[in-house]
Amino acid sequence: MNLINQLSQKILLSALLLSFGFRGQAQSTGDLTLEECYQLAEQNYPLVKQRELISKTANYTIENIQKGYLPQLNINGQATYQSAVTAIPIKLPGIDIPALSKDQYKLYGQIDQVIYDGGEIKQQKQLQQTNEAVNQQQLKTDLYQLKGRINQLFFGILLLDEQLRQNGLVRKDIQSGYDKILASIKNGVAFRSNGDVIAAELLNNKQQAIELRASRKAYTEMLGLYTGKVMDETTVLKKPQPVHISHEINRPELKVYDQQAKNLEIQNKLLSVKTLPKLNVFFQGGLGRPALDMLSNSFDAYYVGGLKLTWSPSIFYTLKKSRTLIDINRKTLDVQKETFLFNTSLTVKQQDADISKYLQLLDTDQEIIELRTRVKKTALVQLQNGVITSHDFLTELYDEDQARQNKILHEIQLLMAQYNQQTTTGN
Repeated sequence: MNLINQLSQKILLSALLLSFGFRGQAQSTGDLTLEECYQLAEQNYPLVKQRELISKTANYTIENIQKGYLPQLNINGQATYQSAVTAIPIKLPGIDIPALSKDQYKLYGQIDQVIYDGGEIKQQKQLQQTNEAVNQQQLKTDLYQLKGRINQLFFGILLLDEQLRQNGLVRKDIQSGYDKILASIKNGVAFRSNGDVIAAELLNNKQQAIELRASRKAYTEMLGLYTGKVMDETTVLKKPQPVHISHEINRPELKVYDQQAKNLEIQNKLLSVKTLPKLNVFFQGGLGRPALDMLSNSFDAYYVGGLKLTWSPSIFYTLKKSRTLIDINRKTLDVQKETFLFNTSLTVKQQDADISKYLQLLDTDQEIIELRTRVKKTALVQLQNGVITSHDFLTELYDEDQARQNKILHEIQLLMAQYNQQTTTGN
């Protein structure tokens, strides 16, 4: 009993810590399977709201990038004063050549339209799409962690259900012993104190049932918070079937690493695109003094249009090191992925050992129960005949109860280890 109570307290404490700060809207429910609890928890957990926010952020960003293909309008103005102006250093008879003012003004608008950008806008869109994929996959990874918490609560409730059933069986055995000792007392074969010992154990059994029901209530309420379902003592959890898990690792974290690798590849392509020249068509119109005629000292309207080619060789100053940084990030990512696989494989190995241990323990549990049951039945007859005391009978009874409790514990531990391994491998 001590081992089982320790496990129950451990699971309860862990679940309480994991559930701290989490609240969900509750709805009524009937019988539940473990898989249904997984699905409901993922739908009900507040973090799931982030999925839509990630999608909206990506859509708005892509829309903004897409607008790079639209004509870009710029309005500019300037007023200047200069120390000298252009002048014609000759004088012609009868011709008055006006001098330009040293204060000059210009106000104009310019429209630029991309003709060729080397694919920069396209690569920026792809980069944003991979950013969204990384964030969405990371969200799936975060939500996947819920499975471990659900396992703790679900199998904790199953263990308590089995303990309550065993508690009822023990109560029947104690009651049977009590009935027999009362008969012996009436016949003058046993002392009243023998009956009092067994009566006290009936009360202890009742207290144990109260504690188990209280623990189950706490577990079901916490599971209800995760799933968004109202759960109480009437809620029935379906015991899952044993599973045999493939050791191949298919965790969502691996897809995060893959998406991050794609992101680095697009960043590398974007560097190549930035080394290419850009070609725009433009139109500029405005008002200035002077305008296009540099010898005119009046405000005039003007326009000019054409093609504009831009290319910045300065990108090559940092290109090599930028590519090296991307390569370093790629290698870092590979190391992180390798470390994750290594640690996960270690966990799977430990879980294999646990599963093997529980299987071996279960092989002898039933044999121990059968032996303890025969001893208990004999003790009951001996109690009735006054050969042993009530204390001796209860000792044999609790030895059988401990054997049954051990089997219950090993069965639940085996199931939990199998489903934890399923969660660990992602299968």
